[in-house]
Amino acid sequence: MNTAREIAGSAAEAHGFELVEVTLLQEDDGLALCIYIDKPGGITLDDCERFHKAVQPRLTEIEYDYMEVSSPGADRPVKTQRDFEKRKGDTVEVRLFAKLDGVKLFTGALAAMDDETVTIQTADGRERSFPRKAVALIKPVITLSEDEE
Repeated sequence: MNTAREIAGSAAEAHGFELVEVTLLQEDDGLALCIYIDKPGGITLDDCERFHKAVQPRLTEIEYDYMEVSSPGADRPVKTQRDFEKRKGDTVEVRLFAKLDGVKLFTGALAAMDDETVTIQTADGRERSFPRKAVALIKPVITLSEDEE
């Protein structure tokens, strides 16, 4: 998998994209090589097509049945320090592996994150910190609203 990640990473850099993730998943219709890319302002369908055409011929030594190239989406999980910098202050859900005080899901503004701890500020203004090793997922809360005219 390192080879696929290295190839995709160099292709992403050449196109001015950020390589977010490379996964190999067993799906019902075969083995899927999934590559997620991003850029400021978001990824377009044309970006995905151009990246696919650039990277696919270089992946001849990787066994897969089909490749998917896409954006990580608006609800891209917060995994890295770079992700944190983009989402600092945004409302996120912190999902834990095990319940804490009877709860696995906490919501609040993303306040701090380092290698050891994730901290959110809850709606009542209190800070709540969690050990990173206890956190299964940090995901932005997406709220859709109609534009008023």
